[in-house]
Amino acid sequence: MGDYVADLGDLRLADADRAGGKGANLGELVAAHLPVPPGYVILKSCYEEVIIHGPHGAELDTLHTEALQAAAEGARSDAARLDELCTRMRKLVHQTPMAAGVHDAVLAAYHRLGDSVPVAVRSSAVGEDSATASFAGMNLSRTNMRGDDRLMDAVVDCWASLFTPRVLTYRARRDMHERPDIAVVVQRMVTARRSGVAFTADPATGRRDRVVIEAARGQGEVVVSGATEPDTYMLDAKGPTLIAARAGRQGFAIVAGPDGDQRIQLSDEEAAAQVLSEDEAVSVARTALQVQQLHGGLPQDVEWAFDDERLWLVQARPITTLADRTDTKPSVRAPAPTQVLLRGLAAAPGRASGAVRILRSPSEGSALRVGEVLVAAMTNPDWLPTISRASALVTDSGGMTCHAAIVARELGVPCVVGTRTATTTLTEGATVTVDGSTGQILAGRSEPVQAVSRPAAPAAAAESTATRIYVNLALPEVAERLAATDVDGVGLLRAETLITQALDGRHPRDLIARGEQDTFVERLSQSLHRIATAFAPRPVVYRATDLRSNEFRDLVGGERYEPDERNPMIGYRGCYRYIREPEVFALELTALASVRERTPNLHLMIPFVRTRWELEACLELVDHSPLGSQRGLHRWVMAEVPSVVHWLPEYVGLGIDGVSIGSNDLTQLMLGVDRDSTTCADLFDESDPAVLDAIGKIIGTARRLSITSSLCGQAPSTRPEFAEYLVRMGITSISVTPDAVPAARRAIAAAERRVLLEQALRSRNEGR
Repeated sequence: MGDYVADLGDLRLADADRAGGKGANLGELVAAHLPVPPGYVILKSCYEEVIIHGPHGAELDTLHTEALQAAAEGARSDAARLDELCTRMRKLVHQTPMAAGVHDAVLAAYHRLGDSVPVAVRSSAVGEDSATASFAGMNLSRTNMRGDDRLMDAVVDCWASLFTPRVLTYRARRDMHERPDIAVVVQRMVTARRSGVAFTADPATGRRDRVVIEAARGQGEVVVSGATEPDTYMLDAKGPTLIAARAGRQGFAIVAGPDGDQRIQLSDEEAAAQVLSEDEAVSVARTALQVQQLHGGLPQDVEWAFDDERLWLVQARPITTLADRTDTKPSVRAPAPTQVLLRGLAAAPGRASGAVRILRSPSEGSALRVGEVLVAAMTNPDWLPTISRASALVTDSGGMTCHAAIVARELGVPCVVGTRTATTTLTEGATVTVDGSTGQILAGRSEPVQAVSRPAAPAAAAESTATRIYVNLALPEVAERLAATDVDGVGLLRAETLITQALDGRHPRDLIARGEQDTFVERLSQSLHRIATAFAPRPVVYRATDLRSNEFRDLVGGERYEPDERNPMIGYRGCYRYIREPEVFALELTALASVRERTPNLHLMIPFVRTRWELEACLELVDHSPLGSQRGLHRWVMAEVPSVVHWLPEYVGLGIDGVSIGSNDLTQLMLGVDRDSTTCADLFDESDPAVLDAIGKIIGTARRLSITSSLCGQAPSTRPEFAEYLVRMGITSISVTPDAVPAARRAIAAAERRVLLEQALRSRNEGR
């Protein structure tokens, strides 16, 4: 039974890979004797046994890969296609029979909580509620579930919620392309009279000496969903002492009913009364600060509830984004608009202008054009694909801790919530400026400025490593946020997302055929400049376009230019494509040259190099481009094809001064396993001795010839032995997805300490 469920009290943060972020965080609170309702976690092993290894697992993997690609293309993808794929995946989850062992373990743990007690059933996806990705409201939660059948139905609903357009869009935009895993938290329900959220730092200003509490009557769903405007309390963390309180506007509450949640209307007297007394607000703040202290001073987002007798904590997670109030440099900007049209709560800092687009539901999202200001009565996680295209977000209801505000902060979209009348006061099509730092919506346009908000550095300094820790990046809109984290640069800037975004989903050759080359260069340059500027002077390595022919065909006009290949994974791609069709590559080089004139920390990486002659021809294209004459340009190759082991010295002789090992492609070609194949998935192993030998030889050649070596992949952050192997080989850097940076740095630091200790012991023994 232990393989299927675990009591909250038996879990710690180290169990996040099997209990998910939510479950692991709750386990830490229980261990610290904080007031947490009793419960247990249905571990990810249950999901894997029933769904991944079930009769529809292989089909789910195939559909998920296709849906993730569609989600990554955002507005340019066929939204109807993404919806269709997600519907099919959820249907497969619901059609999968429940394994008897899982069924019995889940219900046995439920019965230990009491006789048919009401419980909250909440998704706890692996990677959720981490320091870099909150997944705020993305996956499903059910409250007031009572009885065996309703509990089991809710568990399957949570599993199926992995496959919704909002979750796929969130994962794609955060560069999370691996197969998802999920656990489920089951907790005895608190009879919530008042509830809400506490932030142990001000999300609008980043001040660490403030606690912000938002509170409403009934269950906290009305606060986190933004369905109502909560009361807001600002406290000085030193006491804590109450500094200010702002009354909200709540017309209804969610409470427990005989068959689950029910909505009740509040009387005028109830709606007007303050939700928390001063003593209660201080009590919430004090308890939230205890949670922060438990996590080493890292600011926390804490969900809480009062029943008739006491305060309970029902969730805690790190705050994923904070403005940096220490950055007080005045920014140079054009005269700003001064006519204030509307005021609300400053929910996500930054300043952006655009035409107003008033939408009533996520289904209308396709009407919003890139760069417009999204105005809605309220937003929930289903709005994510639309929010990601907006220049700013404004809502009638909601508070600073609602899902919309959290997601906007993660995406770097300026956001003002709780305006009460935005959908009726603002005029469709009118140009406005949204100031997410002050909570104002102003008439007219302000010149674009870089958002002053940058996430604050972690409270505890990360370990320094001799091996550089780079980040993989695909979206310019998250550049400033990631640049403020503990990374040494960008080891892999993927061209594919930048280009499909810049071209509105059109095939590059279709654009060229219409004489719109300047548009290509201008838009790509804007994205590259934003990223390079954010990370300067740290290096940013741009990997040129490596879309395979089947992916290119999906772009608008792609069917006219792409061959129909049986195996595009090893077909018309990378370096060979550049010399056969130099037109698109030439535009990329022109954009790179333009950006490097202002930010010379940008460099070029050529992917999927098979032979010496094709690389030589490709480098001739670079030399004859505007980029070729620029000093200080580093030229990298991706080491994905095993032939690089033989050819690398020749590549260095041609002028290559950096090599980045693409461990996924290298593994599939060393072992002859299609990395997208679910049938042969058991054969795919980055730690196979043949793969490790090739990696070791590549790093060894790089060291001998004094060039930079790197590896792009997750293995160093998830496998300590893999990290140690790379360190022992003498690799210069690794590059991982943003969520894996802390784990990668810890693993590399530990490996470096072991190597240094061994060297010291060896030296001491030799000296005897």
